[in-house]
Amino acid sequence: MHPLILPHAPETEYFFVEGCFITELSNGEHDPDVSLARARVEPGRTTAWHALAGTTERYLILDGRGLVEVGDLPPRPVGPGDVVIIPPGCRQRITSTGTCELIFLAVCSPRFMPENYVHLRD
Repeated sequence: MHPLILPHAPETEYFFVEGCFITELSNGEHDPDVSLARARVEPGRTTAWHALAGTTERYLILDGRGLVEVGDLPPRPVGPGDVVIIPPGCRQRITSTGTCELIFLAVCSPRFMPENYVHLRD
C-alpha cells in the first residue's frame, strides 16, 4: 500500500436502496480492508431492515438525532459522537428522529461490497 489522498467529491452522492443518501469517501482496491462512506438520512425517514454478510459495520454519528435498531437490542437513541458496532449478518436500521438530517460515517471491514448487502423484510 502507498500513501494516498482522496479528495472529497460531494457530487458523487447517490440514493441507496436502503433509504438513505451515500457518498463513498474511500472504497476500492487501494484499501481492501476497510471502506468509509458518509450516510445522510432525511428527517422522519427510516432505512430498510438489512444486514451485511461477512462485513462488520460501524456508524459514527456526526450530526442529527436518530433511533438505531441493531440485532435483538432494544431501540436506542443516538446523537453526535455515538458509535454503533454492527457484527456481520446482524440486522440493522436507523431512523432520523430530529428536525435536521442524520449524518453519520459508515466504516466497513472488510470494505463494503454491494453483493454483501442483504435486504430483510420488516
